[in-house]
Amino acid sequence: MNLDLNGKLLKHGIIQGGMGVGVSLSELAGNVAKEGCMGVISSVNIGYKESDFLKNPFEANMRALKYHIQRAKEISQGNGLIAVNIMVAVSHYAETVKCAIESGADAIISGAGLPLNLPEYVKDTKALYAPIVSSKKAAELLCKRFSKKYNSIPDFMVIEGSKAGGHLGFSNKELEDHTCQDNLTILSEVLETIKPYEEKFKRKINVFLGGGIFTGQDMAIALKNGASGVQIGTRFIATKECDASETFKDVIVNAKESDIRIIKSPVGMPARAVFTPLLQNLEKGKTFFAKRCNNCLKACPKGDKIPYCISRALIEAVKGNREEGLFFCGENASRVSKIVTVKDLINEILVDCNNNLN
Repeated sequence: MNLDLNGKLLKHGIIQGGMGVGVSLSELAGNVAKEGCMGVISSVNIGYKESDFLKNPFEANMRALKYHIQRAKEISQGNGLIAVNIMVAVSHYAETVKCAIESGADAIISGAGLPLNLPEYVKDTKALYAPIVSSKKAAELLCKRFSKKYNSIPDFMVIEGSKAGGHLGFSNKELEDHTCQDNLTILSEVLETIKPYEEKFKRKINVFLGGGIFTGQDMAIALKNGASGVQIGTRFIATKECDASETFKDVIVNAKESDIRIIKSPVGMPARAVFTPLLQNLEKGKTFFAKRCNNCLKACPKGDKIPYCISRALIEAVKGNREEGLFFCGENASRVSKIVTVKDLINEILVDCNNNLN
């Protein structure tokens, strides 16, 4: 299948979810794109390995972002697309979007808040833009604003359902009570919501369904229900090319269903992660106040108002510190049983999808 995303072609309708800090960088994104899919680099604290990261986080992050986009492009050998996932919640949001576009990103994918001004930063460039939504309400609000204020609509859209990993666009109560809308209901409502905007601008907004997509059969169901493709995150952690440490991959492979929990992130949003020692200690009332802060997230209360620094915990995880790391994952992480290559994973999903479509 060849998808036309407003002038840019994607051979297969698979987006590899952006995972930070440092889980999806150039190695993973480049190899996903090489297979004709969309590889996604996560921008959040991407410069954590830079020698001046603690002193000059902004400069370190912009330098690393440019490097990883260009390296991912080299790895992809001209195949697929390279996108950057930039959270609305990050400090220096506009500067990060502009840096990504100048560095050659094919697309900007943006969630963790509503990217109300994203079209402003993308206009007059070759980059595509896509908001992440978890409801028809968010899709309607964004399309209405983009249409009215910018005379624009998204090039594509990503739905993240309640089974996704990391920060979630649902309330704690909805997640605890299991009252979140299911993926296919959200998909159906979003597709209906965007119709008037597609008609007005005379072009399609391709919608990718994410959150709990695990098999090719899941992908086939999404396609049969009107999605153009899917977004998959957790399964790509357990690949040889994933930029995370071997420890991170092992944590995912060894996770049992009972290990996967909904937690309250220091930034106030619910999130899904593996219940490793850091979370166990936090549950016992221990605190791990940040010794220093690089102001990475606008929404973070900072200092002794939060029990731990989420940025530091995510960095420790990607480095392989099982004791102090925070390991984000999707609800289906317990189904991951081994580490495979990106090529084999994508091939398995596509074959399974085709078998279920026929």
